[in-house]
Amino acid sequence: MLIRAAQLNEAEILSELALRSKAHWGYDEEFLAACQDELSIPASEVESLRTVVAEQGGRILGFATLEGNPPEGALGMLFVEPDAIGQGIGRRLFEHVTASARTLGFQHLTIDADPNAEPFYLAMGATRIGSTPSASIPGRTLPLLRITLTEHMTTDATSPC
Repeated sequence: MLIRAAQLNEAEILSELALRSKAHWGYDEEFLAACQDELSIPASEVESLRTVVAEQGGRILGFATLEGNPPEGALGMLFVEPDAIGQGIGRRLFEHVTASARTLGFQHLTIDADPNAEPFYLAMGATRIGSTPSASIPGRTLPLLRITLTEHMTTDATSPC
């Protein structure tokens, strides 16, 4: 598996992947429609969001974004193809983003996590610091997590596996 910078022409592919990944958790069509804008990556923002993809055999299996400016930023998105969940792709993307963030001078990243993804982020070393309102669903709150990068150990996620 290779983790590389996303290309501008992949924005639509990534946006569709995000919706498929969100649907994996059993959300209905109405919920997904409400989240569509929030889960879309415009081509004009692929680079500014520091979007990376996990690719194997020419197929994109997941992607992640690193948002903000040092020293505080956010893991904005991290999504994996439903048929690839549980294969370590999310971990590799997370480790790649946190290593990149550390190199860029970030000290902390926040994560507005889907409740279904919270256990993954906690296992990766994040801690829950509160909750945050959903940008898509009025009245819904999401776990707000934070990871301190100076304490977080990562592996080299750029090497092929």
